[in-house]
Amino acid sequence: MKKTDTNNAAAGGAETAEPVEAATITPEQLEELKARADKAEENWDRLVRATADFDNFKKRAAREKQDAIRYANEGLLEKLVPVLDNFDAALSAAQTSSADSAQSLQTGVAMIFQQLKKVLTDSGLEEVDATGQAFDPNLHEAVSQQESKDVPEGNVLQQLRKGYKLRDRLLRPATVVVAKKPGS
Repeated sequence: MKKTDTNNAAAGGAETAEPVEAATITPEQLEELKARADKAEENWDRLVRATADFDNFKKRAAREKQDAIRYANEGLLEKLVPVLDNFDAALSAAQTSSADSAQSLQTGVAMIFQQLKKVLTDSGLEEVDATGQAFDPNLHEAVSQQESKDVPEGNVLQQLRKGYKLRDRLLRPATVVVAKKPGS
């Protein structure tokens, strides 16, 4: 038998092994074949374990990604729950209102508004203040133009609705009225 035939037979090759006479293989060659077979079996076991580990890793990573998507807003919502509680308390107080409590209700709602604004700011929300600024189509949405002597042409004359950004990404453009030169 040729050496390649014994390699194929030891590695589980497709060729059928012919019987080998014991006298044609030296003891050193036999030991080398046994060592190679042991090494091949060890490598096969390693491959099977590495494949299983990789499959488990892919499954775990997919599960963690799904959980991250499902619960991405958890931190923000935890911060908003106390604001919701305060609104609930304010509505309860409004139902049993008197002349004195109207002022305290207004003060309470203003405090809740500030609390909500702080939570949103801490979460990365920024207001887009357009009043008096040059019109920027990347940040502002013009709904009309109005003649003005006081405000330079192309600047925002009036902000109708605030715009908001989440860090560097625009969530909603500010709705504005843009100044133009008075007609002659």
